[in-house]
This record gives sequence, structure tokens and C-alpha cells, in this order.
Amino acid sequence: MALSRKSNTLYIDQEALSALALVKSGLLYPVTTLMNKKQTLEVLQTGMYNQKVFPFPLILAPSGRLNQEVLEAALPGEKLILISDKKEVGHLIIEEIFEINPKERVRQIYGTDNLEHPGVKSTYARLGKLAVSGQYEIDLSTILERKEKIEQAKQRVGAQHVTAIMMGANPLHRAHERLIRQALDKTDLIVIFLLKPFNTSDLQYDLRCETLTYFVQNFLPTNRVVVIPLENSYIFAGYNEVIIDAIVAKNFGCNRLTIGQNHAGVGMYYEKNSNKSVIDRLTSLDIEVDIASEYVYCNECKTLVSTKTCPHGQHHHISYHSDSILELIKLGLLPPAVLMRKEIAAIILSKLFPDRFKNLEKLYYDIMPLTGLLEEHTEKDFYEELMKLYQTTSLT
Repeated sequence: MALSRKSNTLYIDQEALSALALVKSGLLYPVTTLMNKKQTLEVLQTGMYNQKVFPFPLILAPSGRLNQEVLEAALPGEKLILISDKKEVGHLIIEEIFEINPKERVRQIYGTDNLEHPGVKSTYARLGKLAVSGQYEIDLSTILERKEKIEQAKQRVGAQHVTAIMMGANPLHRAHERLIRQALDKTDLIVIFLLKPFNTSDLQYDLRCETLTYFVQNFLPTNRVVVIPLENSYIFAGYNEVIIDAIVAKNFGCNRLTIGQNHAGVGMYYEKNSNKSVIDRLTSLDIEVDIASEYVYCNECKTLVSTKTCPHGQHHHISYHSDSILELIKLGLLPPAVLMRKEIAAIILSKLFPDRFKNLEKLYYDIMPLTGLLEEHTEKDFYEELMKLYQTTSLT
């Protein structure tokens, strides 16, 4: 599609487009359109929108000199063409243009305006000083397909209780598996929203999706688990993350949300002579929030346990820190099976380090037990068999 002339064109990035799609499709209800100045001030003062909790104003204030010039010259009622990645993605009819304070904006989202914070720095760089409100049109086909997939799954099992889990699976480890299984015990259907960040140095989304899909298809009742991509834009960042998670989960048709104890924003705070947490602010959303226990491996219990039920001290516990497990993988090391299922580790390592072994077949036949049949083996097979050798205990 040919680009429009600059005087009526607004350039937005994929993060902004993602947020606009969530709003337009009703996934951020009660917010259904961009907020004007009056609505922005209302949310800032009350933390509510149409009598329901909403943590910060939902506005469009793109950065850049060209955008600034267009918004300074534009008038209410004019049509702006929306461009993202050099393609026309929709249009907006201007209702109002008003000034914002970018530092105040990032403080609303992150709870700080310290530019040394990587999220604050990234979001601040995306913000201009002028916001625009109005009705707009963009392509919603992808989101509508995801909503339909969840609805079909609900109909297939006659689900009355649908639980959402927001998960990065970066990488998928044993504690993730336990969290999913525990939630599955208490619900009819689980929707795993697999987070898809726009800027990340972690495992690519396709690889994380492959590992999660493998686990679901091979170790869970597949008719009761749905994996849905969720673009993890700036609006999910900061200490209000759990509120936005709950709003999106509810509007996707879930009536429960399961989160971990270390989920952003779950901590306690003191207000009006009482202890509260962010969970207290979710009462108006009509969604049940379940905070799962922290899972560790106890070398006395010899299994995965909850810290609430294990009688042994922290010095007996192995914690599941995704960053540390990911560091092992990036170094090319095979994580112990107690941390990660061998099949999952094998998928990741074989993709991150393709053609790693000079003579895979010779190495395989030299150190692995054989069936007597000559077969071709992949690097994934090799990692899985290698883990079995690590688990051999007679000489350890």
C-alpha cells in the first residue's frame, strides 16, 4: 500500500499498534478507545475508568519530529493515516490533541521516571509531547482469531471455569510445569498467554512456543490447554502489570488468573491504616486471582515442593531462577534434569547451536548404549541421551 503525504500521516511503532489493537478489540475494556484529556485526568486522579479499575491513561503520543509537526498543525475532525514499518495500517479521526508530560507518563506506568531503568528508558524514547484521541480503524483479524480459538476450546470441553496464565517460558522449566499442572487440577480449561516482547535478548518467541507446545502435546491433556500469543508491549510493564494482565484475561473470556508470588506488583503496601496489595484493586474486574506457591527442589524431600509445605530450610532448596537457567543454556550447557525436562533442553540447545558436533554419528555411537540397529540421529536425540547418562547413579 502506497504511503500517504506527510501532512496527514502519523508514524507509530509495532508496540503502539499492538496497544491500539487491544483497545479496539475490547481486550482492555472498559477502555474501548483512546482517552481524551478529560478522561486522562480522571484516570490519573481516581485510578478508575467507568467505575472499573484502570491503572493509567491509555493514550497515543508518538515521538518524532514529523509526528510533532503533524499534530501541531492538525485540527479536530481531520483524518490521519497510521503508518507502521513503512506500511499503512489504519486511520484515525482526530477528536482532540493535548499536551502530556513524558516523564509523568513513564512514572504512571513504571512507578519511576529514572531513565537508568531499561523499561523507562525505552518507553520514554517512544513518547512525544502531544497526544491524540479519536476513533480509529486498524486490522483486528489476528486478535479475533485468537479469541475464536479460546471460544472453540471452551465449547469443546464445556468449560465453566477458565484459568489464564501469563508466561514467558524463557525458558520453560520444571516450576513452570508444576504451576500449569496445579492450575489444571482446579479448572476446566487453561489458557496460557505466551508473552511476545518487542525488544528482547532472550530466547526467540518461536523457540519458546515450540517448547511449550511440545510439553502440552506430550505431557498434558491437550483438549484442556490452549496456547495464545500475547504481544507484551509497554502497557504490561511496571508495577501495574498484574492489573493489565487481569483485564486482558477477563476480556479474553477467562474467569480466573493464576500468577506466581514473584509476579510484578503483587507486593504489599500500606494505605489508610491497613495493609493492601494490588489484588485488592481487582475487585471491580470480576475475575478470581490465585497466587501460586513458590516451587523449589528440596534435596531432602528429593522432589519439587512448595516452600509453604516443605519443613526443610532454604539451604536445602534449589530455586528456579529463569535467568540463571537461561545463562547455562546460552553457554551451551545442558541444564540438569531437576531444573528442566531433558526434551525441552534438547530442543533449545539443538536450535541455538546447530551443527555443533563435528562428527555427531561417531560421537553418538561411541558413548551411547545401542539397540544394534543403524539409525540416523539428530542433535536433539544426542542431548536427550546425554542427559540419561548424567542421570546414571551407580558410579556417583
